[in-house]
Amino acid sequence: MSKHVFVTLALMWSGLVWGRAAESAAAPDFKEVFDLVRTHLPGVTETDLNRAAVEGLIERLGGRVQLISPEAAGADTHTPVFAEARVLENDVAWFRVARVAEGMAQELADRLANWSASNRLAGVVLDLRFAGGDDYAAAAAVADLFLTEEKPLLHWGKDSARSTRKFSALRLPVTVLVNRETRGAAEALAALLRDTGAGLLLGGPTAGRARAWEEFPLRSGQRLRIAAAPVKLGDGTPLPDEGLKPDIEVDVPPQQERVLYENPYGPPGETNLLAAAGEDSGAVTNRPVRRFRPTEADLVRARREGRSLTNEQPSREPAPSRPVIRDPALARAVDLIKGLAVVRATRS
Repeated sequence: MSKHVFVTLALMWSGLVWGRAAESAAAPDFKEVFDLVRTHLPGVTETDLNRAAVEGLIERLGGRVQLISPEAAGADTHTPVFAEARVLENDVAWFRVARVAEGMAQELADRLANWSASNRLAGVVLDLRFAGGDDYAAAAAVADLFLTEEKPLLHWGKDSARSTRKFSALRLPVTVLVNRETRGAAEALAALLRDTGAGLLLGGPTAGRARAWEEFPLRSGQRLRIAAAPVKLGDGTPLPDEGLKPDIEVDVPPQQERVLYENPYGPPGETNLLAAAGEDSGAVTNRPVRRFRPTEADLVRARREGRSLTNEQPSREPAPSRPVIRDPALARAVDLIKGLAVVRATRS
C-alpha cells in the first residue's frame, strides 16, 4: 500500500471516529481494519481503496472540502447573475438570482434605474433561493447599494469589505427569499441585508455554507477546495454553521418549492405541474372565474332581436384579470412590500 493511500484512508477513518465519539468510547485501530479489508475483501484494488477513501473523506466533511473537476472549473463564469428579473404587479422589482458574482451590484442598480423611469417602484424582492457563489466582495457591493454610511460589512479569510458614504443610496424596502439551498456568497448577502437593516428574510433556514476557500491543484488535474475560515459580519460575528433563520418563515415542501420557484404563476392547463405543487387539479386556471354581466346595450340589442341573454355567452371577452402568484414565499414578499408602501404613503 502506498503512503498516499494510507494517509488518505487514515484521515477518512479519523473523521468517522470523531463523528462517532459520543457513540463509542474506544474506536478500532485503523490499520487493523484496513489490513483485514485488503486481505479478505475479494476483488478490491489499491485504486478502489484510494477512490473510496477520497469520496468518503469529502462526504464526511460535509461541504467543508470540495473536489473540482477541470470541466466544472469555469462553468460558473458562463452562468448569468440573474436567472430572471422583471417588475411584478406594476411596482415590485423581482430579481431571481442564479449566483452572486462580480457585476451583480451594477446590473441590479441599472435595472432599477430603468424601471423607475416608467414605474413608481414600491420595493425589491431579491430571490436568493437555490443561489450560491463564492464572490463575497460582490455580496458586499450589493448590500452597499442600500447604505448611506461607511462601515465594515464583511470579513472572509484575509479579505474584507466596507460600505461607502453616499447620498445616492437606494431607499426601497427589500425582502429577501432564502431556503436550504441559499449558500456561500448568496447566504452572506442575505445576512448583510438583514444585519444592516436593509431587508427582511423570508422563507426557510439557509445552508450554513458561507466560508472562505483555499484552492490546491492536484496531480490528477482536479482542484481541492478547503474551507479555511468562516465568513464574518462587520462586527466580527461569524455566519452560523446551522444557517440563517428567516425573519418570517414560509414553510413549503422542497419538491413543491422547486416547481413554484421555476414558474411562480403556474402555467395554465398544466395539471401535472400544478398537482406536483400541491394545487387542486380541478382548479388549474391561473385566473379567477368571471361571470358575464350584460351591459344596457346588450339588453337593448337582445330585446330588439327577440333573444334572451340568460344562457348566452358574452358577445365580447371580459377584461383579463391579474395573474395570481402561486409561489407562497414570493406572494408573501410582494404583499409585504405593498403593505409597507401603503403605510409609508399614509404617513407622508
